[in-house]
Amino acid sequence: MKKGLFSLASLLLIGNLTMAQKVEFEEYDLDNGMHVILHQDNSAPVVTTSVMYHVGAKDENPDRTGFAHFFEHLLFEGTENIERGEFFKLVSSNGGKNNANTTDDRTYYYEVFPSNQVELGLWLESERLMHPVINQIGVDTQNEVVKEEKRMRVDNSPYGKFLENVKVNLFKKHPYRWTTIGEMEHLDAATLEEFQAFNAKFYVPNNAVLVVAGDFNKADVKKMIQDYFGPIPRGNDIVRNFPKEDPITETIRAKAYDPNIQIPAIIAAYRTPSFKDRDAYILDMISTYLSGGKSSKLYKKIVDEKKMALQVGAMNFSQEDYGSYILFGLPMGEVTLDAIVKEIDEEIVDLQTNLISERDHQKLLNQFENQFVNSNSSVEGIANSLARYYMLYGDTNLINNEIDIYRSITREEIQAVAKKYLNPNQRLLLEYLPEEKSNN
Repeated sequence: MKKGLFSLASLLLIGNLTMAQKVEFEEYDLDNGMHVILHQDNSAPVVTTSVMYHVGAKDENPDRTGFAHFFEHLLFEGTENIERGEFFKLVSSNGGKNNANTTDDRTYYYEVFPSNQVELGLWLESERLMHPVINQIGVDTQNEVVKEEKRMRVDNSPYGKFLENVKVNLFKKHPYRWTTIGEMEHLDAATLEEFQAFNAKFYVPNNAVLVVAGDFNKADVKKMIQDYFGPIPRGNDIVRNFPKEDPITETIRAKAYDPNIQIPAIIAAYRTPSFKDRDAYILDMISTYLSGGKSSKLYKKIVDEKKMALQVGAMNFSQEDYGSYILFGLPMGEVTLDAIVKEIDEEIVDLQTNLISERDHQKLLNQFENQFVNSNSSVEGIANSLARYYMLYGDTNLINNEIDIYRSITREEIQAVAKKYLNPNQRLLLEYLPEEKSNN
């Protein structure tokens, strides 16, 4: 009966997939080098305008970390034609919403408006690019905002420095070794001229992709784009030549301390290739196999059956230049960190030694098919995907055919990639511990 239900679920999922429409888009370049992607969908009166800049934490000076994330905030301060503090008011008063986010690789700004406000969205983004006001008042204001964000999300959050400690131990040369939010003393020490120079270098049209997705008239929007973005001068070409990491050939052992936790964690992290590499897609599948839900291998064995851990997980933290494959566990009661590692390693060795079952393989394919359908279910999500695939992968049409990569992954490849990357001599073993209290 279970097999019949499983087959029925597979057929229903395939049926849903065939109904998922191909994302049609048009892309072209302005004379100043800005890339433009248009996705017209007139099914609902909503439009997303967005700009992704190819600038992230990895583009910072090691002594000035946090600049990229700081600009995510700073460029909402105002422009020559938008008074300070008015950016968000203009959006909300016209029925829209907006936000921005930063990673080590890129910064993304977007607005979602009723479709009759598409021109406002384009004007706002052109103002951010062409006429930003970067002055000491704005820098001082956002400095306090970023500090509060760091206190809330990192310094005072349980396990808030989890990724920070993985990165600093896993990367020794590449700028992925520091955090996206950066060091506050670096921001405090920075001069206004340094902020202005960062803007002049990276916030240029030839380092950006503009996406308009949703309900709009293509001819009208093309004219608006030319009018608002065409006159912006091209910037200097950005040359990146980041140092390469040496291979990890023996276990890196480290400890980190967190005053906000009572339960320790053990983390095993492996340096892996760029998310553009086929192996990264396979590692995505391995993560889902190991910890994608309560029926996954690690959760079922270590949490559910043996009751050795409160939580276990596996995640493939993929980035443009390298990835970090992270396994972790929080022990239950008197269970040791070493015991958790032993259990996790047994599952990895099994993955390296034996092919996963055909049933598990099909289950993985179904899960990724479902994710694919959901990722293209809104114009807001489509806009983000179009920008990301163009900017970071160099192939906009991955929005339609990336799922074919997952579909083509075999059980043999899953075994081979586990053998290639997930070995004890190629990893960081990090004990993440409650901070020891002083007796003084």
